[in-house]
Amino acid sequence: MRRAVLLFVALVAVLGGLLGFRILRDRRAAEAPPGGSGVVEGTSVDVRARINARVLGRHVEEGARVDKGALLVTLDCTEPEAGQAEAEARLSMARAQADAARAAAQAAIRNSEAVAAQAEGSQAQIASLADQQGLAQRQAERLEKMGAATTEAALDQARAQAAALEQQLAAARHSSTAAGRQARAATEQERASQQQAESAVRAVEAAEATLRRARVSVAECELRAPMAGTVETLALELGELALPGAVVARLVDTHRPKATFYLPNAELAAAHPGQEATVRADAYPDRTFPARVVTVSREAAFTPRNVQTRSDRDRLVYPVEVHIDAPEGLLLPGMPVEISLSAAREPAVAEQRP
Repeated sequence: MRRAVLLFVALVAVLGGLLGFRILRDRRAAEAPPGGSGVVEGTSVDVRARINARVLGRHVEEGARVDKGALLVTLDCTEPEAGQAEAEARLSMARAQADAARAAAQAAIRNSEAVAAQAEGSQAQIASLADQQGLAQRQAERLEKMGAATTEAALDQARAQAAALEQQLAAARHSSTAAGRQARAATEQERASQQQAESAVRAVEAAEATLRRARVSVAECELRAPMAGTVETLALELGELALPGAVVARLVDTHRPKATFYLPNAELAAAHPGQEATVRADAYPDRTFPARVVTVSREAAFTPRNVQTRSDRDRLVYPVEVHIDAPEGLLLPGMPVEISLSAAREPAVAEQRP
């Protein structure tokens, strides 16, 4: 009987101690700064192919640390290089055609200027012949009025000279009309040559754009690291076909890790963007890592159907993301961590005077 009483007393003492320990632990947890558990995530970037080509070389291995711009994978560049050679040849041909078009335009300009000068000379010749013909006609008329005072030979000579000048004047007028038509034709030819020269320049610009596009395709044959990080995966082996948009490699930056934990509804007011936090990892029990809150979700991760009671409201949790300052790369993706928010400074409230 005494043994049973002793066992009962011992059992009650153990249960009381466990209950007290649990109450003390819950009280300490309630008094502890808000926080939660999370998993380390790295900033990952997928390197994708932009051309349809086979893998010729893999220059890194999975798990390797690479710098920004490091060569990861080489693709077969036979077709893009052929396209670049064709684009270069077309550009050379377009430039030669543009040079010829500019030379033709300059020749058309000079021809138009020469024809215009010729037309102006014809007009001057017409004016001179008109003056000479008028003078000869008046001389013949004066000789006719003189009657017997002049000889028949002098009168015939004056009339012949006036008639010859009349014919020369008519011929000069016909030549001037033809020269005017030639000048207009030369002007049209000059305008057409200038348009052809401008079209040739546009063709050169189009060929240059085609060459730039071809060079971009050739540059895509070498897939390089867009940032410094760790090669997490290499999706393709040598000889496999890389399709446009397919993931060829994945990089993870472990120097800028982040983690997400969940705050209950009652502790949500303690978190805000920019707030400092402390991160602890099981792998480094004697070390803490500073962190900073980046985002606090506006929507609950779990919402009961009817939020009515206090217990239901306490079941609401909100995701909080923090960025961790771990430049040594000690915190690897997938590593569990414990996050504690630092005490926030309460904003000063101005006293209201009655």
